[in-house]
Amino acid sequence: MDYMEDTTSIHPAFFTWVDGTAMHFAGVFDGHGGTHVSALCQRQMHVILAEELAAEAAHFLLRRRHHQRLQVAWVEQDEEEVAWRAALMRAFARVDALADLACACGEATLPRCACPLSGVVSCFPCVGSTAVVALLVGDRIVVANCGDSRTVLCRRPAGSPPVPLSDDHKPDRPDERARIRSVGGQVLYDRYRTPRVRALLAMSRALGDRLLRPAVICEPEITVTTRTMVDEFLIVASDGLWDVMSNKNACAAARGCLEDGNNHPMAAAVGAVGPDQERRCKVAAVFLAELALYMGSRDNISTVVVDLQNRAV
Repeated sequence: MDYMEDTTSIHPAFFTWVDGTAMHFAGVFDGHGGTHVSALCQRQMHVILAEELAAEAAHFLLRRRHHQRLQVAWVEQDEEEVAWRAALMRAFARVDALADLACACGEATLPRCACPLSGVVSCFPCVGSTAVVALLVGDRIVVANCGDSRTVLCRRPAGSPPVPLSDDHKPDRPDERARIRSVGGQVLYDRYRTPRVRALLAMSRALGDRLLRPAVICEPEITVTTRTMVDEFLIVASDGLWDVMSNKNACAAARGCLEDGNNHPMAAAVGAVGPDQERRCKVAAVFLAELALYMGSRDNISTVVVDLQNRAV
């Protein structure tokens, strides 16, 4: 774990939907084979997604006017979700298409980036990244996931079962294994009994990884969840956390930070002392990462905690 390949991306109010509702963005990107694709995601995913949402918003308004003229039934919420799903699918595909151009700094341009990292070439056969993106839009949480990073919804009261809003894309997941085999791919196990696509990649979906196409795809799975009064916070994290900690234990640990605030011993350590709820979220995120290390995680760990009660992150 001497080289950090994970990135995070947080952009409050990065886009405004057609009804004036602000959309908030939080993403975690767990790179492998270098920082090229995870840094690309950090730089570009929210930018490209905003472009795709703008295109979908225009189409949404046209479709709504058309339905009104024809006096055809129109279910606003359903149509919004169709638009958001389409925007996310295209955004993931566009970022994936840039992966081969990506510099280790995340720039993807022609001519090639000339920054100090431009000479960094991966010595691994697979260069790519997971991508899990959580959008807060009014009373809904939209999560798009590609890979084995994860978003978990934690609810009140303490002890309530957490709700996973994404499903890890592991090669031995029955539907993923069947999909891989249907295109001629193989799921093989290494000496630690970890399932890998063609004995290389320990996830079945990712951005980048051209060598493993079509077995490894960049298509995200998308969930839309309507928020309730008992929804407390989200944890968006890479598998460095989830490999050693259950959803339930992660929620309990983060909850303690959000409730303790300045009294939590981690607050001063991360320079997050103050009344601001955003500082408490920072404390919770750092505490989860430190706890995962203590529990023996040997992978990069990136965590984002989103307070749904106070709209802080």
